[in-house]
Amino acid sequence: MKEKIKVQEIFGKNKEAYVTSSTHAGGTDLELLKEWLELKSDMVALDIATGGGHVTKTISPYVKTVISTDITKEMLENTANYLSDLTNTHYVIADAENLPFIDNYFDIVTCRIAAHHFPDAGKFIDEVQRVLKPSGKFLFIDNIASENKHYDAFINALEKMRDDSHIRSRKIPEWKSLLERNKLKLLKETKRKKTLPYAEWVHRTLDSTDKIEKVSHYLNDAPETIQNYYQFKFDAEGDIQSFAIDEWMALYEK
Repeated sequence: MKEKIKVQEIFGKNKEAYVTSSTHAGGTDLELLKEWLELKSDMVALDIATGGGHVTKTISPYVKTVISTDITKEMLENTANYLSDLTNTHYVIADAENLPFIDNYFDIVTCRIAAHHFPDAGKFIDEVQRVLKPSGKFLFIDNIASENKHYDAFINALEKMRDDSHIRSRKIPEWKSLLERNKLKLLKETKRKKTLPYAEWVHRTLDSTDKIEKVSHYLNDAPETIQNYYQFKFDAEGDIQSFAIDEWMALYEK
C-alpha cells in the first residue's frame, strides 16, 4: 500500500530525529502510562509503532518482556541500537494492521503518537483486540482532531503539508466507536493540549526550504480563531515559535 511505503520512506530517513524529538522523548504521559498500566514483573507487553522507542524504554524495567514493533526497518534498527542496554526487549518489523502474533497473548498493548499514520484504524483496533489476553490492557495515545470541522480541517491539512505520510488525526468519538465495537472497555481517559516547538517540529520531516516556507505561510495566514485555538506563539519579529495540538490518552481493557 502506497501510504505505508511513504511511512517507511519518511521515518527511515528521519529515524534519528524521532529518538531525539522533545515531543516524543518527553511528556508527562510517559510517567502517567506507567501508573495507569499498573505494571508487574510477569507481564508481556507489545509496543506498536514504537518509533524512537520511548514507551518501550519507559515500561521495560517493570515488565518481563517487551516486544517492540515498527513497520520501518531502519527506524527499528536505530531504536534497537539506542536501547541496546535493555535485556528484555525484542524487535519485530510489523504492520499495526496485520500483527504477526498469536491470539490472546499480551498482557499489555501500547501505541503512542503513531495511529494518525495508519490507513485503516479499524483493522488496527481489531488486531489490538485479537492479540490482547482477556482482561489485558490497551494504552492508546495520539494526536486527535477537534469536533469543530474548521479546526479539524486545518490541523489535518497542516500535518499532511509537513509530513506526507500523515493519514488523519481522528476525532475522539471515532476512536471510541472503533474500540467499543471490539468490546474494549474504557477505564480512564484524559485530553490535553501538547505544545510543539515549531522549528524542531517542521525540520523533523522537511529539509526543503520551499516546503518549510509553505508550512510557515499556512500557519501565519491562519484566521485568528485558529491561532487562538491552537495557541500560536510568535517572537518579536512575528515568526512562529510554537503551537499546541490536541492529544488524547486512553486506557482500555479487554
